[in-house]
Amino acid sequence: MKTIQVLGSGCTKCRKTAESIERIAEQLGVEVTVTKEADPQLMMQHGVMTTPAVVIDGRLQHSGSIPHRDEIERWLQS
Repeated sequence: MKTIQVLGSGCTKCRKTAESIERIAEQLGVEVTVTKEADPQLMMQHGVMTTPAVVIDGRLQHSGSIPHRDEIERWLQS
């Protein structure tokens, strides 16, 4: 199971990012735990300057926009 954190203030883009990841994971049959995090300290730990940001199993994968479906699929299948 992958642990995925969506870092951001809770804005629309952050919510859509989390929803997209959950939906695509379900469609692919991949077990994930998705949490939304607004803690500035956590964002600083990962060097996030723009949100939404996606952290998978402790590694920053993406920041600054809603990720595209093909990108999310790659993360989930690797």
